[in-house]
Amino acid sequence: MINKRLLIKNLLAQNDENSFYDKKRKISLDNKEGKAKFLKHVCALSNSNPENNSYIVIGVEDELNTIEGVDFFDDSKIQNLVNSYLENPPKIQYENIPFPRLPRYKVVGLVTISPINKVTSLKKQIWKYVRGRVFFRRGSNSMSTLGKFELKNTNREIVTAIEKNASNNIQLTLDGVFDFINRHKDEYNPRYKVFNEQFVLCWAGQKKVVEDKVFYSRVDIELVNEQVRLFYSALDEVKIEHNHRSFIITEYVYLRIKDEFDYYPLEKTVIHFKDNGKHDIVTELLFQPPQFNKMELHHIFNNCNTILNKLIKKLPLSETEQIDLLELPTNYLICALNEIPNALSKLKESKNYLKILDDKTSYIKYKEAVRILRKINHQND
Repeated sequence: MINKRLLIKNLLAQNDENSFYDKKRKISLDNKEGKAKFLKHVCALSNSNPENNSYIVIGVEDELNTIEGVDFFDDSKIQNLVNSYLENPPKIQYENIPFPRLPRYKVVGLVTISPINKVTSLKKQIWKYVRGRVFFRRGSNSMSTLGKFELKNTNREIVTAIEKNASNNIQLTLDGVFDFINRHKDEYNPRYKVFNEQFVLCWAGQKKVVEDKVFYSRVDIELVNEQVRLFYSALDEVKIEHNHRSFIITEYVYLRIKDEFDYYPLEKTVIHFKDNGKHDIVTELLFQPPQFNKMELHHIFNNCNTILNKLIKKLPLSETEQIDLLELPTNYLICALNEIPNALSKLKESKNYLKILDDKTSYIKYKEAVRILRKINHQND
């Protein structure tokens, strides 16, 4: 197994970006330009490495090469984006890699692009990139052509050496377990479980009993052998189950309008460990948007707009508005799920104003709301 944290360190130890790896401060997949640039990098690295893996490291400051981290990203449909726009799409995998000195909610993103030994090109236009364009790397530069492109491999030996130097061992695994336990307070009850005598899984979460249901909040799950964070939730209630071969996570979303509330199942994730030293992760979206009284929702929507307008104009909020501010992203989310016009655009508009608040509760809830909507939108694509 490859220790992904060590792999990232080995990649960053290279003098600069090159034809087998790229580094980014962040990526944006919520607009056409961001998607196009991401596809460009995947296409270029794939064509420049027909016989070996290539990588994109996300969350690294380019000039100083320092690890800044990004938010946990759990979009299991990212392969669909690649398949939709690229001819001969490579298999890609996005993984969240924790680093001890980063805040608990930050990781380094690692995109692994598997070799296919075929020319990859755009099969339809996106942003300013036209159909049929072929991207490739020459050193650290991405180039393109609309003509024929000949695959050449120049990186197989160096990438093999980097991956070999990142191989996991018993010491790294034990260090990873102790590091995980030491990073989590006792109230999160950190623990570990060994699957198939090969995989060491660590998880932590604050136990919460609601009637006859047991939930865990602020859940953190890592596959220590590979130093990969498999799951992280800042707010959601999570149900955890496991047997001798599988670890099962079911996320719930708490939604409330005045006295109407419930825990709604969002998504089930099953991590299945095989005998051949590999594991599968399968996700199933379970969410069915709750429907609330439309008249009441319009009143709540208007109240949210009033608060947002005060934030924009830097006007003071009343005590009641300060309390309502904490639920503003969730209320916009519920309105959007119930098809209240402009609720989604208002939610997005609130981002920059919630982000600068001293109390980060509203901004964290904003990110959770956007994550839920992203999952639902992918299901409907």
